Amino acid sequence: MTPIKFVVGSKVLLSVPKALVNVSLTLPEVIDGVDVSLPELAGDQDGYRILSAPAEAVPQILRDHPDMVAGGIQTYRRHYIDMSGSFDDYMGRFSSKTRSTLRRKHRKLVKDIGGDVEFREYRTPDEMDAFRELALPLSRRTYQAKSLDAGLPESDEAHAERKRLAGDDNVRAYLLCADGKPVSYLYLPIDGATISYAFLGYDPDHARLSPGTVLQLEALDRLFAEERYRYFDFTEGEGAHKAMFGTDSVEACSFFLLKGQVANTMLLKSVDAFDKSIAGAKSLAERTGALAKVRNLLRS
Repeated sequence: MTPIKFVVGSKVLLSVPKALVNVSLTLPEVIDGVDVSLPELAGDQDGYRILSAPAEAVPQILRDHPDMVAGGIQTYRRHYIDMSGSFDDYMGRFSSKTRSTLRRKHRKLVKDIGGDVEFREYRTPDEMDAFRELALPLSRRTYQAKSLDAGLPESDEAHAERKRLAGDDNVRAYLLCADGKPVSYLYLPIDGATISYAFLGYDPDHARLSPGTVLQLEALDRLFAEERYRYFDFTEGEGAHKAMFGTDSVEACSFFLLKGQVANTMLLKSVDAFDKSIAGAKSLAERTGALAKVRNLLRS
C-alpha cells in the first residue's frame, strides 16, 4: 500500500493508504520528453503514483486515461550533472567564489573534525555488508531519517537488493569517517550510464562542517575518474544541495492518478485544497515577515 499524505513541513497529519502502482521515469526519459505508457492495473489496484514524469507529458497521460482523476501534482526542476567531461571540467563550471567555498569546507572539516579523516568506497557484495554495519547506526541519527523518513532502508529485502546491485557492479556507496567512525554516508545505484542520488545523511553533531557536501564532492571526483557515466541524477524533488551541484535541470512532475470513483475524486480534491491552503499560509507568513523587517528598518 502507498499512503496519500496530508503534510505540513515534515509532519504527516493524515495518511490514506491506497493500492498504487509506482511508475518512475528515468532521467534520459524525462530529458527526451517521451510519451508515458502506464502498465495495466489489476482489479484490486486503485491507480498510480507517477514519479518524475516530463511535465509536458501530463496532458498526454490524462488524455490516455480519461476515466481516471489526477491530483497531488508537484512540479519541480529535476537536477542532474552532465558527466561527459572530466572532474576538472565540472569544477570549472562553478564560479571562483563557489570553488573557493567548496575547498574551504573541505579544509575546515579536515582541520576541525578532531581526528583522522578517511573517505571509503564500497562496491562489492561483501563490501555492502560492511557499509550496512557502519551506515545504519549513523542513518538512524540523521535529520533525513528522523524528520523526512528518508534514512537508509534497513530491511533484509533492501540489503539483498544492495548486494544484488553490487554483484552486477551497479552501485557505489561512500562513507566519510573520522577516526574510523562514520559522519556521513552516500548511496548511489547505477542504471546504465546514469548513477542516481538515492540516500545521503550526516551526523547532526557535525552539521556545521558540511560533511554531506564534502562527501558529495569527494564521490564525484572518484566517479568522474571512472569515465563510465553520462549523468548523475539527483532524482525527483527540489533542494539547495541538488541545485548547487547540478549542471542542468529539466522540468518534471509527480502526481497521483486514481480510478475515477467518487471517493478517489474527493480524496485528491481534498489533498489539492489542503496543499493550496498550506502554500497560501506559507506565502502570507513570508510576506508578513518581510513587512515586519521593513517596518523595523524604518524605525531604526
